[in-house]
Amino acid sequence: MEKAVLRADARRNRARVLAAAEEAFGADGLAVPLDEIARLAGVGAGTVYRHFPSKEALFQAVVLERIEQFAQEAQALQAAEDPGEAFFDYFQRVIRQASLNRAICEALAESTGLGFKADAGNDFRAALDALLERAQAVGAVRADIDGDDLRALIVGCLAVERYSPDSRHLVRVVVDGLRVTGN
Repeated sequence: MEKAVLRADARRNRARVLAAAEEAFGADGLAVPLDEIARLAGVGAGTVYRHFPSKEALFQAVVLERIEQFAQEAQALQAAEDPGEAFFDYFQRVIRQASLNRAICEALAESTGLGFKADAGNDFRAALDALLERAQAVGAVRADIDGDDLRALIVGCLAVERYSPDSRHLVRVVVDGLRVTGN
């Protein structure tokens, strides 16, 4: 089935709704009312519903857009000169960025992240796994960690960052634990 092309004004409205929803969901998670998102976007509630049939659909669209960005960043790093440094920088950046957005934290925590139906979740997993494997191949990351372990560690680190921001050193402890001794 071919996707309908939106008119320019409809594309702008959709983009405004997504931006407002990202801000609102980032602060309040799913608790934010759709009317508030419409107000923030400067559109009517009907405009929101024309693009997104439910609050959950809008939430998923916002989260998937961010997860796609994470996946693209990880894919771009797969050719990095230093796979270990690229892996650790990326791991910490995902935690730092996601911890600032309640919606992303909630989505990543759901069934160890990305349990909803979307290619973006698979792309993120594959790109993260590839970064991990490259870093392990050069001896920078412990060999006894797999992609599922890594995603569980991300969720744990997000909880630390989100709910105990004064305990940022705990993420460094996790990162140190991923390193091969001597690196």
